[in-house]
Amino acid sequence: EMLTRDWSSDVCSSDLWASAVVVALIAAMMGHYLVTNPNFRWGVVAQWLFSKTIMSGVAYTLLLTVLAMAIGTVLAIIMAVMRQSINPVLRWVATAYIWFFRGTPIYTQLIFWSLLPTLSPQIGIGIPFLPPFVSIDTATYFTPFWMAFIGLGLNEGAYLAEIMRAGLLSVDSGQWEAATALGMPRSLIFRRIILPQAMRVIVPPIGNETISMLKTTSLVSAIPFTLELTFVASTKGQSLC
Repeated sequence: EMLTRDWSSDVCSSDLWASAVVVALIAAMMGHYLVTNPNFRWGVVAQWLFSKTIMSGVAYTLLLTVLAMAIGTVLAIIMAVMRQSINPVLRWVATAYIWFFRGTPIYTQLIFWSLLPTLSPQIGIGIPFLPPFVSIDTATYFTPFWMAFIGLGLNEGAYLAEIMRAGLLSVDSGQWEAATALGMPRSLIFRRIILPQAMRVIVPPIGNETISMLKTTSLVSAIPFTLELTFVASTKGQSLC
């Protein structure tokens, strides 16, 4: 039995070393390809990598990410609470919001936001079916930057809402019951007891969503927002060709 174990261990060790050698060879081939291929023009990359244009694109990309995640997080908390509400109207509104924004491509949503000034030249604020109290010119206030981070934020809110809801559901219902028995109002129970415990489930996925949002900002060229990194780098690359 001991000899069998030693033989099995030697076989597994040999397989591991063989796998490591194969992976190392593939990595070396890829590295050689990247370094020696003249079409990548690494000299041009080094020349423009830290230029003012590219750094400005990086700054706008990070700003879009932060703003979109902030809007998405606030919306997600509201929608998660509404999904658990005893009021059917609130529940159905939250469900419809999540269904729509999760069920349609983000690129399509951004195209819609780009068409907002054309579809609604003016937006009125007031009581439905009555003359608006205030009217604003859409093209003046909804600039491409605003449309970019609002579109990204609304889409992200739908995805984060399910993460928030999962975190809230992870807290035992006995916590609500115990706090209610002590006479605490629902808003205080949520802020002081439920949300802090739910954060241990919520925070890790939010980190993943932030990384995903950083990459999703490249789609704002659909609006088009021309100061984002992907658009800026693509324009600069085409001008150098």
